[in-house]
Amino acid sequence: MKRYLSAAALLLLSPHTVFATELDPLIVTATRTAQTADKTLASVTVISRDDIERQQAQSVQDLLRGIAGISISNNGGAGKATSVFLRGTESDHVLVLIDGVKVGSATLGTTAFQHIPVELIERIEVVRGPRSSLYGSEAIGGVIQIFTRKGGGAPKPFFSIGAGSDNTYSASAGVSGSGHRGWFSLSTSGIDTRGFNACNGKPSPGGAGCFTREPDKDGYRNLSASLRAGYRLENGLEVDGHVLRTRGDTDFDGSFVNESESVQQVLGGTLRFSPVDTWQVSLAAGRSRDKSDNFNDGTLRSQFNTRRDSLSWQNDVSIADDHLLTLGLDYQNDRVDGSTAYAVSSRNDKGLFAQYQGAFAAHDLQLSLRQDDNEQFGEHTTGGVGLGYALAKNLRLTAAYGTAFKAPSFNELYFPGFGNATLRPEASRSVELGLGGKVGWGQWSLNVYETRIDDLIAYDSSIFAPANINQARIRGLEAILTTQLKGWDVNTNLSLLDPENRSSGANGGNVLPRRAEESLRIDADRQFGQYSLGATLRAEGKRYEDLANSRKLGGYATLDLRTDYMLDRDWQLQARLENLLDKDYETAAFFNQPDRGLFVTLRYQP
Repeated sequence: MKRYLSAAALLLLSPHTVFATELDPLIVTATRTAQTADKTLASVTVISRDDIERQQAQSVQDLLRGIAGISISNNGGAGKATSVFLRGTESDHVLVLIDGVKVGSATLGTTAFQHIPVELIERIEVVRGPRSSLYGSEAIGGVIQIFTRKGGGAPKPFFSIGAGSDNTYSASAGVSGSGHRGWFSLSTSGIDTRGFNACNGKPSPGGAGCFTREPDKDGYRNLSASLRAGYRLENGLEVDGHVLRTRGDTDFDGSFVNESESVQQVLGGTLRFSPVDTWQVSLAAGRSRDKSDNFNDGTLRSQFNTRRDSLSWQNDVSIADDHLLTLGLDYQNDRVDGSTAYAVSSRNDKGLFAQYQGAFAAHDLQLSLRQDDNEQFGEHTTGGVGLGYALAKNLRLTAAYGTAFKAPSFNELYFPGFGNATLRPEASRSVELGLGGKVGWGQWSLNVYETRIDDLIAYDSSIFAPANINQARIRGLEAILTTQLKGWDVNTNLSLLDPENRSSGANGGNVLPRRAEESLRIDADRQFGQYSLGATLRAEGKRYEDLANSRKLGGYATLDLRTDYMLDRDWQLQARLENLLDKDYETAAFFNQPDRGLFVTLRYQP
């Protein structure tokens, strides 16, 4: 079997084998096909289940903050609105997939990362750079795909229970396994925290932040469950399905609403078969749902219910050794319902895509092209070119160019008293140059890039509505180093960002808001027999709250410490001290971040 189809077979047809024997992780998000991490031409970070448990992460925000290219803004702690900026683009310029299904709110245009439970995650793939030529709208900054837990090996349970500061309690449990042809994973998790005061707002007149002053504790509760299962027939046909449902109840500070009950749900299934050895066919369908009921002191004020249905037909054809052709069709329908009347409440998008991947001795080539037909905004053509050249055995130079687009969200277009129905889709073009390699002391990569966005959508206070600013230009540098130093495993991520507003108005030349211009993350871990010790240093430079750059948020650094002890082969006791130096900082103006906190977790996993 050809190299690409062999990788796909490992990932898709024998999932329990992959997780048991994989040495170099397989990446599927960058190209919609399986390839090893050292072969991908994209800049990719993979966060594994082992990483999640080693870091003792409390949220997806914990996992992503400080990763190369990522800047995060959070409105006051656990369960509060969390925005992810990838390579300096807008928070709705990152496409998010859960188990291959496109998720997010059609009204807000973003994904509720704060409600995705870390205990139910198997791994996360972060792909930096435009991917509209494979996925369509939204992938201007890149793609983040989250995979839920997957079964493998003999049936076995897992269990965890934890407690910590701010009256925080958590628990998770599940069971997974596989047989000769089938596999399954069933898991659930929950968290309850009293929290802290989310916002130091200013009431009207002259209001700011949450536009109220409520010095109370703003708690959060979440209960989630997921199921994944699959079966392979004797003729090689495989079918699998998955469902994730999470409910979050959030208390926050606000003048109109101060409590929200949210439901995120993802349902999907895939059918795979090979008519001939060199042709792999995948038929996939999915539905994601984002629902929220919003209250003020117990009185219902608003309801939003958005649904995203998707269908995909993908064909991977091996045309020769190390040459793969991918052809496919996508269909997506977004629908909005609730207590707010929108002038338009539904739209669909049809996409046709093609990709070629080839290897020629020391050279690698990737070409992609896509045509989208959006019901509201017409046709958009996007494309991408990726080149790789092996300068030496373990040293490779890469270059890439890609275009992308983003259709405005329903809120940006039609929300009463806020929307602007004259908005145009955003369009971008990006160029990137990378160098990376493996040496005896570790692995490293260096990437520089520039992205230009036309018709960037941002809130314009002069018209009290979102507007298309003329242009934005984003330049950046990312450096990643993984090494071992005196017995310590050290992983370093550095990001330097220049996100400039290129509009012709008063804000021209200003820094785009809420992006940190410098970011550094260092993770260090070491094993001492049954014990392990670890630390995470995160440092970020200044950022601005608004387009006018009238309010600056200062830079900060936090230090987290962690340790764990293997009580025996199956039981593990963990402790994490967060924000050791008790640093006060903001990633969004007037919204507080956690003080020093201690969390203890007991895990059972045979």
